[in-house]
Amino acid sequence: MAKANPIRLGIAGLGRAGWGMHCPELDGKENLFRIVAGCDTLAEKRERFAAKYGCPAYRTVEQLVADPNVEMVSVATRSIDHLQHALLALAAGKHVFQEKPITVDYAEAKRLAAAARRVKGKLFIRHNRRNETAFLHIREIMASGILGEVYEIRLMRGGYARRDDWQTLKRYGGGQLLNWGPHVVDHLLRMLDAPVKTLWSSLKRIAAVGDAEDHLHVVATGTNGRVVDMTIGGGAAIMGPDYLLWGTRGALQCTGNTITVRYLDPKAKLPRRRPNPGDPGAAFGSSEALPWIEKTFEANPKETWDIWDELYAAVRRRKRFPVALEEAVEVMKVITEAKRGTGFESRPRGARTRRR
Repeated sequence: MAKANPIRLGIAGLGRAGWGMHCPELDGKENLFRIVAGCDTLAEKRERFAAKYGCPAYRTVEQLVADPNVEMVSVATRSIDHLQHALLALAAGKHVFQEKPITVDYAEAKRLAAAARRVKGKLFIRHNRRNETAFLHIREIMASGILGEVYEIRLMRGGYARRDDWQTLKRYGGGQLLNWGPHVVDHLLRMLDAPVKTLWSSLKRIAAVGDAEDHLHVVATGTNGRVVDMTIGGGAAIMGPDYLLWGTRGALQCTGNTITVRYLDPKAKLPRRRPNPGDPGAAFGSSEALPWIEKTFEANPKETWDIWDELYAAVRRRKRFPVALEEAVEVMKVITEAKRGTGFESRPRGARTRRR
């Protein structure tokens, strides 16, 4: 058995993402990752972190990336700081695991990608909902062909919340397009299965305080003719299913991990029908009993993966990471285009470096 060679990880930002997500996700993965340092502007966060992991907890990212024991930096700071902190880590020769959004706009995303190509360290993007159980299973169902040609998809996330934290403020990179947006836009692009041909958007602030959007509607059409309609509701008291797919031979809806499909029996041969130009009488076409199959089941994809396992394999075994940098940059392109002309596109500026 090969000797364990864990990646020495430093976590930048010990708040909701770094401490609340990254740290617990790494419990039990000590053979793959060893947390060797962290940083945060708040002393109580540093003290809590150091007490648990028995390693340095710095006040600044500059101090963290200067630590020679840190091999990879997990960037989990505020959205506005993602570009700066990733650039610091890459310039110091570290690998970077970048929390979403990778930057606050498309121009910054292109700048970060260009910088990553010039340095020793590699940049990996944490689009961790790419491997959600329901998403993986739905992609397998689409590929199976039982729905026929999928021509329209609706993605819905959210609820109603009078949110008041920093993610309601544009100057810190707030708003739903930079919060839930990277996850759902990533799903949109994967399910579109083609380059974006047209994009329409509507952004509003409904229930949240601050000046950033909390409710948005984006519709993308692919060069293949498929339409993906995406809603993230921060002011929506009732939401629809998480996923709704329509195909030429059936449909699918999913909320949580419960999937319902209704499709024409692929073994049944449908009789040929022709349009009748004659008098239809009182009928709206002739009746037909179609061989529908309907099932409801819990998502259980044939293939699953863990983003931390894949991250380790990409660094230590040089395996292809499942989220390509170019795909993450394309997500930021859609987000930037969706904001254009809406009043929510002003660039954040002048924010201090703080934890996420």
